[in-house]
Amino acid sequence: MSVFFCDSDCELWYDVIDELGIQTIEMPYTVNGEELYYDFGRNTDFDKFYADVRQGATVKTSALNTLDYINYFEPHLKNGDDIVYVHFSREMSGTFNSMDKAIEELKEKYPDRSIKTVDTKSICMGAGILVYEAAKLWKNGATDDEIVKWVEDNRDNFATYFLVEDLKYLKAGGRISPAVALIGKALNMKPILKIDKEGKIGKVSTTRGFKQGMKALVETMKDIGENLADHPISIIHADNLENAEYLKQLVIEAIGPEANIWIQPIGPVIGCHAGPGAVGIVYHSKCR
Repeated sequence: MSVFFCDSDCELWYDVIDELGIQTIEMPYTVNGEELYYDFGRNTDFDKFYADVRQGATVKTSALNTLDYINYFEPHLKNGDDIVYVHFSREMSGTFNSMDKAIEELKEKYPDRSIKTVDTKSICMGAGILVYEAAKLWKNGATDDEIVKWVEDNRDNFATYFLVEDLKYLKAGGRISPAVALIGKALNMKPILKIDKEGKIGKVSTTRGFKQGMKALVETMKDIGENLADHPISIIHADNLENAEYLKQLVIEAIGPEANIWIQPIGPVIGCHAGPGAVGIVYHSKCR
C-alpha cells in the first residue's frame, strides 16, 4: 500500500486535495521576516498577501531542510506504507537536495519500504493538473511505478503560459535574467512566458498590454492545445480576477462552453516570484 504526496507549489485547491486523499507538503514563504507555509488555500488570506506585496513588503521563498522531509515521510514509512511523490520542477528550487538526503536516510532506516518521486517539470497548476490526473490513477488502484511512468510520459503534454504585470519579481527571485527584465521595462512590453520542457521559465514573445497578451495566450492554446475537453483548463491569477474572468470568456469563445475551466488564485509562494497581477493558463497540449 502507498500514500500519494504532492507539495503546495502544485497549487491544487484544498478541496480537491481532500477529495483525492492526497498527503501534502506545505512550502515556505516569508513576508517581512515572518515565515509562513502555503496551505493550498485552506486558510490563506490572499487579499492581505497581495496588498502587502503592493505596499512594498519584503517577500521571499526558501527551501525545506532534510529534517522537514523526514518529518513528512517517516510517519507513513513507520506505519508500513510506501510513498509516491509527484512534485514541482527541480529546476525551480534547491529544496530537492534536502529531499534527496532525507530519502537516502529513510531508505537506510526502512529498507523494506519504497519511496518513489517523479518530477512534473512544472509548477503552479502546470504541476497541479498533472498531480490531479496522477492522483486519480492512484485512487483507482494504479501502482507507484505506473504513476511515475504516466507522469514521465505525459508531462510534456500540459502547457503553462502566463503574463506578469512587472518583471521585477521574477528578476528578484532569479527566475529571469536582469537583461530580460530591463528590456521589458524599457519598452513597456508584456512578455508572454511559459514553463519549458526542462521545467524552467522561458520567454515566448512580447505584446503590448494585458488584453492583447491574453488574446495571444488563447491563440497559442488553439494552436497547440489537444483534447481540451478531456482535461481541466486552469486559469490562474495573482489578485487579478477581472482579467482571469476575461481570459475565461476568451477560452469559451475559442473552444465552446463545454470546457471544464478552473479559476483560482496563485498562492503566496508562486506569488512571491510572479508578483501581483499575473495571469496564466494551463491546458492539455501537443507540446509545451
